[in-house]
Amino acid sequence: MAAPGHSPIPLLELRTVSKAFEAVQALREVSLTLHAGEVHALAGENGAGKSTLVRIIGGEHRPDAGQVLLGGEPVDFSSPREAQQRGVAVIHQEPTQFPDLSVAENVFMGRQPLRSGRRVDRREMNKRAAELFEQLGVPIDPLRPTRGLSIADQQIIEIAKALSADARIIVMDEPTAALSSLEADRLFRVARTLAEGGAALLFISHRLDEMYTLCDRVTVLRDGAVVAAGEPMSEMDQDALVRRMVGRPVDQLFPQREASTGDEILVVDGLTRTGVFNDISFSVRRGEIVGLAGLVGSGRSEVARAVFGIDPHDAGTVHVQGVELPAGNPRAAIDSGVALVPEDRREQGLILELSIERNASLARLKAVSDKGIVRRSAERALAREWADRLGLKSGELSDPVATLSGGNQQKVVLGKWLATKPSVLIVDEPTRGIDIGAKVEVHTLLSDLAAQGMAILLISSELPEVLGMADRVLVMHEGRLTANLTKAEATEESVMYAATGSAA
Repeated sequence: MAAPGHSPIPLLELRTVSKAFEAVQALREVSLTLHAGEVHALAGENGAGKSTLVRIIGGEHRPDAGQVLLGGEPVDFSSPREAQQRGVAVIHQEPTQFPDLSVAENVFMGRQPLRSGRRVDRREMNKRAAELFEQLGVPIDPLRPTRGLSIADQQIIEIAKALSADARIIVMDEPTAALSSLEADRLFRVARTLAEGGAALLFISHRLDEMYTLCDRVTVLRDGAVVAAGEPMSEMDQDALVRRMVGRPVDQLFPQREASTGDEILVVDGLTRTGVFNDISFSVRRGEIVGLAGLVGSGRSEVARAVFGIDPHDAGTVHVQGVELPAGNPRAAIDSGVALVPEDRREQGLILELSIERNASLARLKAVSDKGIVRRSAERALAREWADRLGLKSGELSDPVATLSGGNQQKVVLGKWLATKPSVLIVDEPTRGIDIGAKVEVHTLLSDLAAQGMAILLISSELPEVLGMADRVLVMHEGRLTANLTKAEATEESVMYAATGSAA
């Protein structure tokens, strides 16, 4: 159905598109229409075929069968550049940028404004980049290198890149995965403005509430086939949508449990890193899940890294079971029973080229080695134990970990650190970019670990996840703790009030 006032001819149409990779049938006769003026949701679990469909739209893959039409005319993109030239912009889940180039250079890569003699007009390029970020409401310096920017800022650069190309068809693949609710709301306003200007947006997210907030229609993929074709979001309730996605009812997203807490296991007192965070004090008890909330840039991840010893701190102490940890020493933290599941599993949690079993054993190499030589049988046994316990869906454990879906990659990172038998588990964005079924599994795992007496510090940009999982919620704003809320006190309003500095 075309949006009112727009042409009934779709801006983009896929007709019975199929795609296989060797023996794996990724797409099976998929049809999809995107109309000017609408935001269309594409839903499905990891492995359902969403990424393959996006890559066909963006010119990375060619379909084995079926047609792609732009404005009613068949097209056969030979490359992503050709798709971009025809007005298609794809914002991928994992940003791909040149880390040593400036933000502005990344935004205008391949389309730099030129002066006479075909020289790059850097002043104009930087000016236009600054205007784009002002439009998005994000204070990013166009002159700074992209290396070291947060995932949230990298996603904003990708969005600016799409805006700069005047794209009429914009595919957003998990653009809010690392954004807080305020940043996501800002992005939604921009998306709606683009749609009202005549663009067609395809929006992919594992956050169901975002689909209902932003999208007009939804297409659901399961096992590479369409199981719901462009149905109005207003006519499909959340339970029905989840059943279409997974093909079965799912358990409760946030498991119910009675918190039974014991002694303080992790005690952080006056932790300070100049210019990053200041005077951070909190504790986590045995059997307790403490949520750490705040907007992107508030310092949540930086505190976790300092507690674990990756980054140094200038003042304050960290005690685990009464023993002070030396600053900047991750090995001492691990030996004391602390584990950290990092925010970015692909860059910080895994070595993608290595096998599943090698990644699973990286934190326990000493235990699977004999005289400094890794014993393959011990390594495989360790990986198999945690693959079975976490329900890992994979081929061979010798396969590269890059071949796994996002949810299964996250299970490998969790298994790697749980194999160290920690007493304190710090999890930073544990369900970022994974599907609803995998989220339920991760939430159930964390709840079970807490019930067994583990102390868990949960950092998440998804406020419903923090509220649903945490027994207590700490809130940060600009490097300071602004609230320590009990479960009864923690609401969306109270957390956001503190996260925006209103309670500071």
